[in-house]
Amino acid sequence: MRPPRSTSGPPRSARRSRRAAVTAVAALLALAAPAAAAGAPTNDTRHGRPCVASGPPEHGPAREVLRIAERAKAEMDLKSVILRVTVDGRELVTTALGESMTGVPATPAMHFRNGNIAISYMGTALLRLVDQGRVRLDDPVARWLPGLEDGDRITLRMLAASTTGLVDYVRLPEFQQAVLADPFRRWTADELVRLSTGKDRWYEPGTNWSYSHANFVLLGAALEKITGTRLDVLLRRQVLGPLGLRETSNGFTPDIPTPVLHAFASDRGRYEESTFWNPSWTTAPGAVETTDICDLASSAVGIGSGRLLSPASYEELLDPGTVGLGHATRTCPATVCLAQTEATHYGLGLLVLGDWVSQHPLFFGYSASQDYLPSERLAIAVSTTNGPNAAAGHSAHTIAQRIAAALAPDHPIPDFG
Repeated sequence: MRPPRSTSGPPRSARRSRRAAVTAVAALLALAAPAAAAGAPTNDTRHGRPCVASGPPEHGPAREVLRIAERAKAEMDLKSVILRVTVDGRELVTTALGESMTGVPATPAMHFRNGNIAISYMGTALLRLVDQGRVRLDDPVARWLPGLEDGDRITLRMLAASTTGLVDYVRLPEFQQAVLADPFRRWTADELVRLSTGKDRWYEPGTNWSYSHANFVLLGAALEKITGTRLDVLLRRQVLGPLGLRETSNGFTPDIPTPVLHAFASDRGRYEESTFWNPSWTTAPGAVETTDICDLASSAVGIGSGRLLSPASYEELLDPGTVGLGHATRTCPATVCLAQTEATHYGLGLLVLGDWVSQHPLFFGYSASQDYLPSERLAIAVSTTNGPNAAAGHSAHTIAQRIAAALAPDHPIPDFG
């Protein structure tokens, strides 16, 4: 069963993303940017160059972005803020503030966990397989996952759009207690799926929307069965390679490629290093990734513009039938099923926030935000780590919202969830 479609489709600004002309906002920012930024290589053709900070801006939009980051770092007690903003593929500003560890300055080349941003790669990979005629979005997953209960009623679309009704194991008290008791524990995909399928569904498949990590663990398994290819290899071939994301990679262990942006968390009642806490529970094996800020900005452009997809698949990416879903029911409380509108809803592995295509992961001391405004070809990438008095929440996304308000005031990034 397919969720009801919105008659309005994706936001109008997203449908203009393929226009060739540079918009007025892009032209304004190009004129106001420092000469070093205006002459920088395009965000998408780094050709192996390291990710480095741009020259200190003295005025204009780049300087305002830097002020926003500096104020936010102090206000939110962040240990580090790393960001990159591009317009029409060209760097406006790249910077790193604060420290990775005491006495070790943060740099743009440092790697950090990208969390659910990898889910947007799974959504795009699925749609590429659709474009290649290998699957259909409404194929039941029982064909590839025969052991999944109701697999004949759950489709690939439902997994990627998170409309299966499967409970989110991350919300289960027993899971939370286990993770905090042993944050270095390695979780298997089978263990994670069993936690969700062992509970009653929040609703019938396809009738509502609620975020569940289990959907994406299952989607990763389905993609492997469909292609006969390990998920990390598949994502490299279908998404990371074509987008030139050379610093983005999967890890089957908690290790992070050097240089490392270290993280610190207070989730267990004391401020402690959380850099190498095991992220195996965060999504499907093969999509547990790290990245750097330049790749994150390139990712915002590549995924947000639908560069790898046909026009029809790009529209599905932004609205697979989820507009208006998410309303609480007796079995799906408001804290789980948040109401969605055309302006803010979930696509296939990503968020549509007003005119922006976004994703903002959060993992034990790490926060990041990937945001793209198709109509202006404006990309914002932010990564943060927490200081000892930092409040819980998506600090990177908050900074991205403030940057958007300064650079594109007619296109605010709404909150979601």
